[in-house]
Amino acid sequence: MMIKLIGIPYDKNSSFLRGPALAPPKIREMDVSGSANRFSESGVELIQGKNYIDLGDLNCVEDDSKVAFNKIKNSISNNLDPEARILSIGGDHSISYPIIEAHVSRYPDLHVLQIDAHADLYEDFEGNPHSHASPFARLLEKGLLGSLTQVGLRSMTTHLNEQAKRYGVSCIEMKALNFDFVRELKGPLYISLDLDAIDPAFAPGVSHHEPGGLSSRDVLKIIHDIRVPVIGADIVELNPNRDLNNVTAMLAYKLFKELAAKMINN
Repeated sequence: MMIKLIGIPYDKNSSFLRGPALAPPKIREMDVSGSANRFSESGVELIQGKNYIDLGDLNCVEDDSKVAFNKIKNSISNNLDPEARILSIGGDHSISYPIIEAHVSRYPDLHVLQIDAHADLYEDFEGNPHSHASPFARLLEKGLLGSLTQVGLRSMTTHLNEQAKRYGVSCIEMKALNFDFVRELKGPLYISLDLDAIDPAFAPGVSHHEPGGLSSRDVLKIIHDIRVPVIGADIVELNPNRDLNNVTAMLAYKLFKELAAKMINN
């Protein structure tokens, strides 16, 4: 199975700080830094041209949301291939809406695992329906998902709880975390990984610090324990402007390798 890496440097829908548009080249920098190798913990080595190809970054930095989302959706759709899986690196979390929408065209009964501190189910966050706090509301209101499972949550509001109930979302909050949900996941599965799901102690380079989160090993365990086909993934919300010594960038690169290996082994 071939992995196609696509960078999506877009953060115009960030509600607090800009910076995630800088993430794709920073994650690639970790690949050539000399600090790590290209092996996953499962033993899969990412080899350019053999099981992995980097398609570069989409040119959407300056676009408004509708134009950017059309570009993202079309790019993903054009690269979907029965013999390949797409792994996107953002960018703020709003990019997951067009990415996942494109995947639904090939996988009509698509299930999503969202690893995140925030539910991102706002109907219209601060007057912006395209906000990075709203992508999953946009997907669910269209009835596009077979199911949505969210893990790592620790910032639920009254509105978000209402939205989760309205759309039948399975929410695993940090205050009651266990890993039993992994056995209940259905496929085909898409994984959307917001780095702020991980505690700021492990991932300081995000815009929204939310203490009490997952450890790096927690997220790796989730990925490793999945037993259904993973057909696509994104890693979003790295903000290099807030990172410390590239700690979060290196974590993003590590997670890229583990997600890629999971998809290669499907």
